Formats: sequence, C-alpha cells, structure tokens
Amino acid sequence: MSHMHRGPLLSAGLLLGVGLGGFVDGIVLHQILQWHNMLSSLLPPDTLVNAKVNMFWDGLFHAFTWLMTFGGLVLLWRAGQRTDVPWSTATFAGCLLGGWGLFNVVEGIIDHQFLGVHHVHPGAGEL
Repeated sequence: MSHMHRGPLLSAGLLLGVGLGGFVDGIVLHQILQWHNMLSSLLPPDTLVNAKVNMFWDGLFHAFTWLMTFGGLVLLWRAGQRTDVPWSTATFAGCLLGGWGLFNVVEGIIDHQFLGVHHVHPGAGEL
C-alpha cells in the first residue's frame, strides 16, 4: 500500500472554511443586518461618500472570500483526482471548522481589535 497524503484534503478544507466563514460574516453582518462595513470605524457610513467607500471595501472583502472559496474548491477537486489522498468526512469537516475559526481570529482580533477598522454593531451596548 502506498503512502497516503492528507495535506491536499486539509488545505482544501481550510481554504473553504476561511471563504465560507467570510461569506457568512459578509452576508449576514454586512449586508442583511448592516451592522458594519469594512471601514465603518474609520469612515462611518453616515454620508453618501463614506457609504460608497465602505461599499467598495466590502466588495473587496467579498472578492477575497470568493477567491478563498474558489481556491478551496480547486484544491478539493485536485485532491479528488489523487489516489493517495484518504477521504475522511471528519478530517474535512474539522478543517472546514478550523478555517472558519481562522477567519474569525483574523477578522475578530486583527481587524476588530488591533486595527479597529470596524466593530460589530457599534454604539450603545457594543460589547
């Protein structure tokens, strides 16, 4: 039996998790609830110009999440073509959750806390 390689499945799951986590954040928090935009702490969307700038940066954010998701699908497709990649639902699901968690660490800690570019539902009761 040849040596099995889990790396391709791990990479695909992580990228898909980052992309899907970003889509949920962007769709739910940015678009549906409209609780924040990418630069809302720096440029509050209280004027048309600020709202348009925020919308542009939200678009770049969505392009990034699309690229992560597409990259994850490409890696998953390639992994599916290989006979040395062991298929495991638990491994793939764990990597999806790990990628989603990685997205939340970067988004929550770096963007929200360190850089302070936006906060979820700013104002009274923000915490």
